[in-house]
Amino acid sequence: MALLQIEGLKVAVAGKEILRGIDLELVPGQVHAIMGPNGSGKSTLAYAIAGREGYEVTGGRALLDGTDLLELEPEERARAGLFLAFQYPVEIAGVGGVTFLKTAYNALRKERGESELDAMQFLKLVRAKATALGVGDDMLKRAVNSGFSGGEKKRFEILQMALLEPRVAVLDETDSGLDIDALKVVAGGVNALRSPTRSMLVITHYQRLLDYIVPDVIHVMAAGRIVRSGGKELALELESTGYAAHAGAPA
Repeated sequence: MALLQIEGLKVAVAGKEILRGIDLELVPGQVHAIMGPNGSGKSTLAYAIAGREGYEVTGGRALLDGTDLLELEPEERARAGLFLAFQYPVEIAGVGGVTFLKTAYNALRKERGESELDAMQFLKLVRAKATALGVGDDMLKRAVNSGFSGGEKKRFEILQMALLEPRVAVLDETDSGLDIDALKVVAGGVNALRSPTRSMLVITHYQRLLDYIVPDVIHVMAAGRIVRSGGKELALELESTGYAAHAGAPA
């Protein structure tokens, strides 16, 4: 049974149709990748299912464990088990990293009917998970993403994912702005979270990320639709030929 099931999803932004009928199924344990040129609708798909303001769903549905995400508020989608890693993580001035993570983590525990962790219990937990991602105490003490490099922002996002343990994780161009060393660290963190009970959707322009996060299925998006799907060898083909063959795909 699909963990995430998207059927005929259509989305408009500022009155312009961007997604023109997306069908996609992610089963537990799988990592899917979506590749495509700029303007094809990749990020629009991520934002629409996460509930970002300004992305108007004009048709279709998106089910997570049988629940229609599109009927939920963004925070309800997160509590249901959806996680979105942004291409450009934003700074949150005045909010410390540990405070931010503890608030989100305890909100999920409360949703599950579990008792909240106190400050010392949480600090022990977050430090254990942060070490593997190269997130030191100095980063945790600073305001969220304040003065962080691109690699630090992405590592902090993967730390959020490690703590929240979502059912479905959507990574929107998480390789953007990363040098090769940071990419390896981030990819290692993502791979450590692969699980038989979790699905991931990786959105990227480039094949290089998929050298480190090897997907089970790759989809090519063009003109607001998925126009081709295949195995991991499809990424190598696209790296060689580019997206020109799909640029004129019917919408």
